[in-house]
Amino acid sequence: MSAGAAAAAKRRQNYEEEEEVTPMNTDTSGAFEYKIIRSVTKAFRNPAFFQQTLQEEAQAGWQLVEKLDDDRVRLRRSVECRSNDAHLTQDPYRTRIGMGEVKLVFVVLGSVFGTLLLIFLVVFFLVRR
Repeated sequence: MSAGAAAAAKRRQNYEEEEEVTPMNTDTSGAFEYKIIRSVTKAFRNPAFFQQTLQEEAQAGWQLVEKLDDDRVRLRRSVECRSNDAHLTQDPYRTRIGMGEVKLVFVVLGSVFGTLLLIFLVVFFLVRR
């Protein structure tokens, strides 16, 4: 299986898991809204970072429903918590944590081209001797 096909299969599996695993609004105490927070660098593998993220989200009323994997966490909150959103210092509807996908691509490309440049310079100066 090619890398592209494997990535597409993983995205499809993640989507199905996100849509089907947790039954929504099974609590009879009121209406809830849900969100999934994603990290492109598997940041939720770090327990300290994971707890810090949950504490930040709790300020907006979000509670952990389930940790899907090291990349994704499902949260919920009562719709009544929306009334406090204007007083928050962060976006209560953020869905990305840490480095974004575009920045990650630039970091990887910069590392690759930097390494290639370093190799070129070393070879160039060794040949000139």
